Amino acid sequence: MGRSRNKITLIEKVEVIDISSDGRGVGRHEDVVLFIEDAIPGDVVDVEIKRKRRKYREGRIVKHHTKSKLRVEPACEHFGVCGGCSWQHMNYEDQLVFKQQTVANNLKKIGNITPNNVLPIVPADEIYMYRNKLEYTFSNSRWLTAEEIKSGGEIADNERNALGFHVPGRFDKVLHIENCHLQRDPSNAIRLATKAYVDENKLAFFDIRKQKGFLRNMIIRTTSTGEVMVVISFYRDYKTGIFGLLEHLKEQFDEITSLMYVINSKKNDTITDLEVVSHIGPEHITEKIGKLKFRIGPKTFFQTNTIQAENLFQTVLDFGQFTGKELVYDLYTGSGSIANFIAPSVKEVVGLEYVPESIEDAVANSKLNKIKNASYFAGDIKDLLNKDFVKKNGVPDVIITDPPRPGMHKDVITRMLEIAPAKIIYVSCNSATQARDLALLSGKYTVEKSQAVDMFPHTTHIENVTLLLRK
Repeated sequence: MGRSRNKITLIEKVEVIDISSDGRGVGRHEDVVLFIEDAIPGDVVDVEIKRKRRKYREGRIVKHHTKSKLRVEPACEHFGVCGGCSWQHMNYEDQLVFKQQTVANNLKKIGNITPNNVLPIVPADEIYMYRNKLEYTFSNSRWLTAEEIKSGGEIADNERNALGFHVPGRFDKVLHIENCHLQRDPSNAIRLATKAYVDENKLAFFDIRKQKGFLRNMIIRTTSTGEVMVVISFYRDYKTGIFGLLEHLKEQFDEITSLMYVINSKKNDTITDLEVVSHIGPEHITEKIGKLKFRIGPKTFFQTNTIQAENLFQTVLDFGQFTGKELVYDLYTGSGSIANFIAPSVKEVVGLEYVPESIEDAVANSKLNKIKNASYFAGDIKDLLNKDFVKKNGVPDVIITDPPRPGMHKDVITRMLEIAPAKIIYVSCNSATQARDLALLSGKYTVEKSQAVDMFPHTTHIENVTLLLRK
């Protein structure tokens, strides 16, 4: 079973008994917890220890003695290296069980909260090809396979190019993707045609360590209405290379309705602060959710699973039990998707968002859907949501909040407690930070309902909606 605890490199026949919030299998050796990559409950495995911590160890499977009954054959050829679908080897129904368990554990252990009513998780109707947006990275430092490394042979520079996803834990290594099961065609075809053209024309893939090269990123957005947006990020303004690639894609793919580019010479990949130039087509595409239409631009935040977004918004609407008389504040409104969805059921909705471009989209979406009882304001929400704002716009009956993964700023929570609406509906993509925020609200509010909605099959991520009632 190994040597002394500090010298153990291999632990044999570990039974995996649970799964962690980040998707790793959990086992025990003596009094030490083991977190094991790609393991799921029911596995019995030999574990090679990669990292030692005071209270736990991290390792990987080197041998299976027993394979869990929860296991299924992954659909993707890149599974195990690409970190995008870390649970693809687990039966989907069991994924849902563990996701619900993760939410419950976070609420209890972090927030010391047990909702009065926990509703069953809402499963995804489609567990493959469900994303409407993917972002790929160009890199001159492709992740090499174990066979390539063992062979010791020379690899030509152009064979080191990759267009795909960053390997987990390696900011400088990109896994070249041949076929992704997350987004419908023509997504895969556009990516592969781009890679082939760039290789053939010897255009430089980006070197993230040296901060040099030509091509950086590619964003592909698709809609249920058949529209396709492609945005390519270039490191420098080399017109011949830029327009050569864009014209090639224009000729090859009639499906592309909006083709755009951006010059990004910064050290980070974000384009929110940069000008995006339209090469062909409009500066936005249009998505439909229920009876509503939504304008989506290159910088727009929009739920990446369109079908499940409607289920998520419907959960918010159901939790609100609106009578048509309510004034609602929608914090972190983004492009106004929730605000527009609930607007027909309330008296007035006021959206707050810190990204000005998103507010422009929100206003356009209300106009597009002929919604006249929604208004929007841009600014840092912790500064925007002050006494003067409430005095001017009215005291809300309900606050809906849908913050990013880090959760809400403490000043926002303080202001919510001062405003003290009758209801708060908290939508979160991170139940751990949600639980932390709910604990801060618990002095004045009771968590009445909780419902998880699975937006991201085969991943550990889960959206959770909670209804808080003022005590």
